[in-house]
Amino acid sequence: MKTGKTRTEEFQELRPLLFSIAYRLLGSVVEAEDAVQEAWLRFAGSPTEIRSPKAFLSAAVTRISIDVLRSARVRREEYVGPWFPEPLLADPYADPVRSAELADSVSMAALLLLERLSPLERAVFVLREVFDFGFPEVASAVGRSESACRQLAVRARRHMAEGRPRFEADRREREELAARFFEALHEGDVAALQDLLAADVSLVGDSGGKAPQLARAVLGAQNVARLLAAVFPALARIEVTAERHEVNGQPGAILHDRHGKVLQTFSLDILDGRIQTIRLVLNPDKLGHMGPVADAWAISGELKQARRTVE
Repeated sequence: MKTGKTRTEEFQELRPLLFSIAYRLLGSVVEAEDAVQEAWLRFAGSPTEIRSPKAFLSAAVTRISIDVLRSARVRREEYVGPWFPEPLLADPYADPVRSAELADSVSMAALLLLERLSPLERAVFVLREVFDFGFPEVASAVGRSESACRQLAVRARRHMAEGRPRFEADRREREELAARFFEALHEGDVAALQDLLAADVSLVGDSGGKAPQLARAVLGAQNVARLLAAVFPALARIEVTAERHEVNGQPGAILHDRHGKVLQTFSLDILDGRIQTIRLVLNPDKLGHMGPVADAWAISGELKQARRTVE
């Protein structure tokens, strides 16, 4: 269909959608950007007339992402410690009609759930359930029949439903709770922190063995509150700051060192008026897309000294 637009213009209009598809398939900002760039090269280099740029580019970025995902699974099996997606600070694609699905599908909890699916199941689920592609479009994108895609969709929905994350429906209440949490964190107020945490809350970090890491997940409101109340005031003394920011569509923060370099991200899963899970991403390889990355090992040494000085 003739639109009067150049291929570059058509691609730029579709780029937010393409990135959002690739990120949900890969859980990586850098790999998603690479997949989008490769899709552009195929689009720009195609010698034939392309009737539907959306169909062509969506199929291209999906197939590229499936190939990357298959090889990434081997790397993730060898990953040191818990694996989390690369933090996403803002989803570039917006659709008011599907805003709830889009927000839910980009959360870390949902992306971790997607890790349970096969690459094809994941692609079909993302295209069909998140972006509302018709089955003919899905079939074309993944190179399978419509019947096969319907079966893949049924299996994917079943797997996702078994552990589907649920978040606080009222966004304002969620943000108010997060604000109280960060205030208590700044004050080092154990009692206030504990009051905001679910009894079985977990605090888990992803360092990939490349940054100082908790020996294991910290579980339980009292343990998590005590750890946070001890660590964050000490971080403030060495000029580490916490910038409130949504992380993967959930309340969170970015921690910066005294030079403004990124130290880690901090995200909260909130349900029933309590914080259920706190996820930290410390692996420097997953932070570079946000700016210069801090030396976490050096800061860890400063932190230990700051805590000893107080004690």
